[in-house]
Amino acid sequence: IGRRLRSLGILSRIYSPKTRAKLFARHAGIILSGGPQSVYEAGAPKISRDVLQLKAPILGICYGHQLLAQMLGAKVERASGEYGPTKLFVASKNGLFSRLPKEQTVWMSHADTVTELPRGLLTLASTEQCRIAAFGGTTKGYYGVQFHPEVVHTQYGKQILRRFVSSICGLNVREDATDQSKPLIRNIRARLGKKSVFFLVSGGVDSTVAFALCAKALPKERILGLHVDTGLMRKGETEDLRANLSALGLADRLQIIDKSTLFLDELRGVIDPEEKRKIIGRLFVEVQSDAMCRFGIDGKHWLLGQGTIYPDTIESGGSRGLAAVIKTHHNRCPEIRELIRKGRVIEPLAEFYKDEVRELGGRLGLSPKLTNGWPFPGPGLAIRCLCSRLAAKAEPADRVLSSIVSDLNYESAFFPIKSVGVQGDARTYRSVLALRDTRDRFDYVALQWISTRACNAQATTNRVIAFVAGSETALAEASLIRADLSAKRLELLREADFIVRSRMEKSQLTATVWQFPVVLVPISFAGGETIILRPVNSEDGMTADFARLPSEVLRHIADDIAKLPGVDAVFLDVTSKPPATIEWE
Repeated sequence: IGRRLRSLGILSRIYSPKTRAKLFARHAGIILSGGPQSVYEAGAPKISRDVLQLKAPILGICYGHQLLAQMLGAKVERASGEYGPTKLFVASKNGLFSRLPKEQTVWMSHADTVTELPRGLLTLASTEQCRIAAFGGTTKGYYGVQFHPEVVHTQYGKQILRRFVSSICGLNVREDATDQSKPLIRNIRARLGKKSVFFLVSGGVDSTVAFALCAKALPKERILGLHVDTGLMRKGETEDLRANLSALGLADRLQIIDKSTLFLDELRGVIDPEEKRKIIGRLFVEVQSDAMCRFGIDGKHWLLGQGTIYPDTIESGGSRGLAAVIKTHHNRCPEIRELIRKGRVIEPLAEFYKDEVRELGGRLGLSPKLTNGWPFPGPGLAIRCLCSRLAAKAEPADRVLSSIVSDLNYESAFFPIKSVGVQGDARTYRSVLALRDTRDRFDYVALQWISTRACNAQATTNRVIAFVAGSETALAEASLIRADLSAKRLELLREADFIVRSRMEKSQLTATVWQFPVVLVPISFAGGETIILRPVNSEDGMTADFARLPSEVLRHIADDIAKLPGVDAVFLDVTSKPPATIEWE
């Protein structure tokens, strides 16, 4: 929300719910954000009722919508969930929806809903499943929206926020782009004083931009980068990093060490995705500490630098612990949190989102191939290579779901493997629904409809995949096989990923997709495994929709991958975020 307001030229501050109301009196308006809790549960975040005595307009979003409604006397209850793209029907163009269409697409992620409003509040909009999707009480400037206007996938979200801050709060909106690099460089110099910075550089856009920023702020001798070859990188990753830093004249400030054996040994036998992430984070800290000793770096005069961006913090539970842990980013493992507590870490991009980091990278002179490249997670291929200690069989979908998909000419089955999702702003770990079009077509409209319907109606699933190429064996015959994180499996995944990147580049489609994870899962049809393609479009990674690749390109990619020894089948992930996360782990 703060990032969207920043793009409108509006200064905002983020406060804890426990903040005393009188501190808000100097602000022109108040926004109550979303969150994973239920307003009627004990211990759920609340704000002081004194806030209602202030003259400032209030906008509640998602949880904030429910909380504000409850404070004003409305009823909030558990309902059927709503996740991802949803059609909103505007009943009143009062205030927030002034001069906007009566039908628009919004992004939902909730399981509770406002079911009854008190006198004085009006229903402004609804969806098929949510009768009170927006309300308003214009006399005091109280508004609530169940959807998320701050995410790029809400069709008119920015306009709704603009109306709140300008028409309702009376602020001047200014959307001219500003160069963020100069204040960031000043902040880095002020934060470091006479200290130097030792940077962990993964090769991705975030850490490379943060490293380049520090290099702009400091003399060369006061910055040193460390790239750890974990054995979990994509093909050519280390070479690309060298080239990018050479172009900035920083190649001599980068040290590269090979720790692939250490990482693979520590991860052997680990199945749980959270445990994987925490082990990788711990190992990065240990390797960094050893390297500092080897290079003669004094911890009292050097800080650890990281390319952490804001979604990393949010998905790891937030800085105040009020957000749910969706996944612990490697730069938010317990060891890193302890170093942050001691003031020994600098993160120049910690308040920024991916799109802002890309813009910064361009201003710093980094190559468009890097700044516009697909994000790659710090834990690398480890979280795209799913493992299992168990063997199990696929299960048929229930009667209702089977009826829905069969009417649309799809075969279906639940695969016995779980993936991470985000539903109602909370982490889920649920089963995967697999589909195959019995007519051998690829209908994105039908797949979107089935995916949304299945995840909203089924409490057991957060992800839907569709067959593209490979074994013709019935989906119900698929089985989960035992599999560890091994060099052999990583190499298979590395080759599949390289096919995707090469094909997309050759087809000049790389820029049409925001991110393209390629995932290896131990689902077998004929003794091999399954590759999942996960192309998505987003702006900042907080929400995403699956990318609609041209069918001929998709089939070429899938056919090439299916020819790799050890690959039985190739599927496409057709789930939005929410309910699924972009990465499977």
